Formats: sequence, C-alpha cells, structure tokens
Amino acid sequence: MGALGPVPWLRLHCAGAPNMPAAPKTHTPPRRTPPPGTALTETIRTDPNQKEIERIFGATAFITDLGLRLEGVAAGECRSSLVLTPRHLQQDGYVHAGVQATAADHTAGAAAATLIAPGQSVLTVEFKINLLRAARGSELTCIARVLKPGRTLSVVESEVFCGPPGQARLVAKATVTLAVVSPRDGS
Repeated sequence: MGALGPVPWLRLHCAGAPNMPAAPKTHTPPRRTPPPGTALTETIRTDPNQKEIERIFGATAFITDLGLRLEGVAAGECRSSLVLTPRHLQQDGYVHAGVQATAADHTAGAAAATLIAPGQSVLTVEFKINLLRAARGSELTCIARVLKPGRTLSVVESEVFCGPPGQARLVAKATVTLAVVSPRDGS
C-alpha cells in the first residue's frame, strides 16, 4: 500500500506469487541491418538545399579528415559512409565511440538540412547516443531520418551500422536535436 492508499497500477510480477498475472513476455526485435536498396537517391537531388547539403559534408575539415562521405539524400533523410582504417579504432580494435557519434550527428544535420528554407542552416543543440554493440568491420554506414521537422528545432534519429559488406549490424542509435538558424541582419 502506498502512503495515499493502494496503487493498483504498481504490481510486482513475482514467480509463484498468488493471484498475480504472469509478467508479459518481452519481444525480441529481429537483427537490424541496413535495408537493401534504400529509398535514398544515390546522388544529391537538385533543389535549393543542394548547396547547403554539399557544404555540410564538403566544407567541414574535421569530417573531410575523418573520411565521412555523403552517399545519398532524400527529403528528411540522409545516408553517409566511412571506410574504416586503424585511425578510427580505439585501443581494443573496435570503432571509437567518437567516430560513431560524429557520423550520427553529422548525418543527422544533413537530413535536417533537406527540410529547411534556403539561407537557413542547422546547428546541433543536443544529442544522445546508445552504443548497442561493439563495432567491428570494414565500413560504417549511417542512415538519418527526421522524426519531427520544426521552424526552430528539428529532431532526427540516426542509425549506425557496421560489419562486413552485406552483413552490417546496427551498432548505435542516436537522437539529435538541431536548431534551425536563420541569417541575422548585419552578420
């Protein structure tokens, strides 16, 4: 009993407890792999945001140095890839969490940029990443999809896959919140 009386929605599911329903069986989702032939186009579509998307990937020295490549975009979606080399690995031979986070964040920014007005840009204000399993393989692929576009904030989900070609598995998932920034007069 709680301090204010019984709490009917609070039940402990104990094995063998009298008059208690069994705990619900948990659902085990299938192994996630990047969908073959995704809906993303193989080249950047021609629209007012083309230059902004190219700028996001081409004018960022850190991303260029890392080797992250734009693979395709569609409205509200972006796909990037990274050929892994020893410099992308941590001390035990797995893909460094910072590399995975960078791919998730940057790809999310490009996905959000597909839905902004010409002249605007996006800037990450917050992100959270779940590293789901140790990442090993020859290539990292990231697919980002806008969950909620907005006038001032957009929320994007990024999925990072890693593994041998054709056998990549979901290794990380991020939720990224981006500010939509308009140019200021005189700046």
